[in-house]
Amino acid sequence: MRARYGVPLSIAAAGAAGVLYAAGFEARSFRLRRVTIPVLPTGMRPLRVLQVSDIHMVGGQRKKQRWLRSLAGLRPDFVINTGDNLSDPEGVPEVLDALGPLMEFPGAYVFGSNDYYGPKLRNPARYLLERSNGRFGLNGNPPATGVIHNPWEDLRDGFDAAGWLNLTNTRGTLKIEGVSLELTGLDDPHIKRDRYAQVAGGPSGAADFSMGVVHAPYLRVLDSFTSDGYPLVLAGHTHGGQLCIPFYGALVTNCDLDTDRVKGLSSHSAEGRTAYLHVSAGCGTNRYTPVRFACPPEATLLTLVERG
Repeated sequence: MRARYGVPLSIAAAGAAGVLYAAGFEARSFRLRRVTIPVLPTGMRPLRVLQVSDIHMVGGQRKKQRWLRSLAGLRPDFVINTGDNLSDPEGVPEVLDALGPLMEFPGAYVFGSNDYYGPKLRNPARYLLERSNGRFGLNGNPPATGVIHNPWEDLRDGFDAAGWLNLTNTRGTLKIEGVSLELTGLDDPHIKRDRYAQVAGGPSGAADFSMGVVHAPYLRVLDSFTSDGYPLVLAGHTHGGQLCIPFYGALVTNCDLDTDRVKGLSSHSAEGRTAYLHVSAGCGTNRYTPVRFACPPEATLLTLVERG
């Protein structure tokens, strides 16, 4: 009997231990990454940008809320929120409370699909299937039906009241100690809300530095930003793969971006131009899959410095 059942039981025990670790420890093991990007014009002083993404707030996540509030101690020059703040229709007050200290700094935001719609329970294997057939979100799939509508307007109003720029298919400018920053943003490509034609044309030339901001790093968006001459694009959405294989990496990105660029700093080329791309692995999870493995939740302090 031991020979017959010992191996399956040991495998089951290892699997259970992995789930407990992924849900009980790693999903709440918040990290700050620090990245330096040589992207600024010559003579411009360094800028410290805090990127927060994919918070996916669910009521009662006190540790996550305390950690987010503590990030204000970094004293960034400005904050970029790349969307998916919610995973609970009742989560808006807790998001605004957790981000309250950060909203004392200049900032800007775009929304992701989970800001607009509540999550649905789905088989995680579907992400692998979508990768194999190239169908992600509403890109090639039928429109979502029976979804929960989140109170995103309340979230927008809270961010706007704090002075953060709403970059939904538009441009905005931040003034930071005499430096002019032009930010060009898009609504979420994952649900086909991006309208690049409304912001096309590249940096205006009126600012000291320009960059692109979007939630989901779909290739069509990265191509547009890059070919238009933006030197840097910030995105989120991927959760860094969320469930990764040690020493191998992510299996999926939940968009058409390749897994080699699922998180962190990389580059993107289009029409003879190259831009830096930073994809945040985010600090939350869908409420129905509250696990992370080999991919801790994170925020990133980006230090922009002069080009070499």
